[in-house]
Amino acid sequence: MAGRLLRGIVVVGVLAALVVLNAALYTVSETQQVILTQFGKPIGQPVTAAGLHFKLPFVQKVNRIEKRILEWDGQRTEMPTRDKLYISVDTFGRWRVTNPLEYFRRLRDERSAQSRLEDILGSETRNAIAKHDLIEVIRTTQDRVPVRDETLDELRQGSGEIGVLQPISKGRGRIEEEIREAARAKLAEFGIELLDVRFKRINYNPSVLSKIYERMISERQQIASRFRSEGEGEAAKILGRKERDLSEISSEAYKAVETIRGAADARATEIYAAAYGQSDEARELYAFLKTLETYERILGNDTTLVLSVDSDLFRYLGAMSGAPPPGDG
Repeated sequence: MAGRLLRGIVVVGVLAALVVLNAALYTVSETQQVILTQFGKPIGQPVTAAGLHFKLPFVQKVNRIEKRILEWDGQRTEMPTRDKLYISVDTFGRWRVTNPLEYFRRLRDERSAQSRLEDILGSETRNAIAKHDLIEVIRTTQDRVPVRDETLDELRQGSGEIGVLQPISKGRGRIEEEIREAARAKLAEFGIELLDVRFKRINYNPSVLSKIYERMISERQQIASRFRSEGEGEAAKILGRKERDLSEISSEAYKAVETIRGAADARATEIYAAAYGQSDEARELYAFLKTLETYERILGNDTTLVLSVDSDLFRYLGAMSGAPPPGDG
């Protein structure tokens, strides 16, 4: 009986020792650092060395803090630029805990740290965006040369603001640096080192988007009008040259026709003169034929003529009626 009791006491003692030892021992991995608290208050310095460590059992508590680089993904927020244009900005950042004791005292856990990052980085982002124009936020760097349509250079020179980008002094990269430097000092108070912060996405507000589309359409319409007016000018020049060439061709053709006709008439006159000028009878026949041709042209069914007896036209009509021709006595 006494032996069983003794064995029971030994077993209980061993179990109690194991429980106490388990409560007194803890391990720290390479990716973690530990803050020991006693009744909720930090005790000693942070434990950063990986391995097996001891603490007071049941009194002290192990609080593990991530040692690796952590990410922060901000909420997409609408904010105004300096030129009063609203844009939707989505940011992200990378951070790590460099002062775990201060981090634990001020924030306790990663959830609180994420909330504080949201407040500080969101505020600094709004401040930075509000101090710069939209072109500064959109353009990557100050020295980046945008792709240009070389065929429109002449139109740009003659059209003032068409296709001309406003000069920038910083660019998006410098603005991100401003946000990082401004937030880094504030986060250092919480034991956090801000490694980087970047713009993930920048979208236009629908109202801003419509204005941009309207401006793009207006610029393209101005360029199209310029092309159209130049085309109309060239068309007018071509039509003018065509009319001039047609006039020259018509004039030369008319001149050639009249020259040929004049030569033909002169030749015909020579032939007639040679044919009908051989005798008085031939000349009389020629006069008679020409007079008949004249009758055919001027006389019709309803034609009424009033002629004197001395008229050349009446000469042959009078002869047909039995009257003597003029000049025959």
